[in-house]
Amino acid sequence: MRAGGPNLQQLMKQAQKMQRQMAAAQEELAAAEVTGTAGGGLVTVTLSGSGEVKAVTIDPKAVDPEDVETLEDLVLAAIRNGQEAAQRLAEEKFGPLTGGLGAGLGLPGF
Repeated sequence: MRAGGPNLQQLMKQAQKMQRQMAAAQEELAAAEVTGTAGGGLVTVTLSGSGEVKAVTIDPKAVDPEDVETLEDLVLAAIRNGQEAAQRLAEEKFGPLTGGLGAGLGLPGF
């Protein structure tokens, strides 16, 4: 190895440490829950930190048989709101680990 060159063994240790931290962050993210709401709380959606929809709660006041379209819009808006919350959580968990390296790689939350 050249004098002053990178220490391959040290680089490998750092890579393994980062891999363990990423795995732990992914587990935390999958276990976390976020909520999205719409219509002033008439529709609430619970998602995993990774964005999987877990539950939908609809206040009976939001149910109007004559206006199903508005309810559909509220559900969609609540899901989008929850997905944004999940993305922010992912950025919080992974941002310090990747230093922005995940951008453009198609990784969830980046």
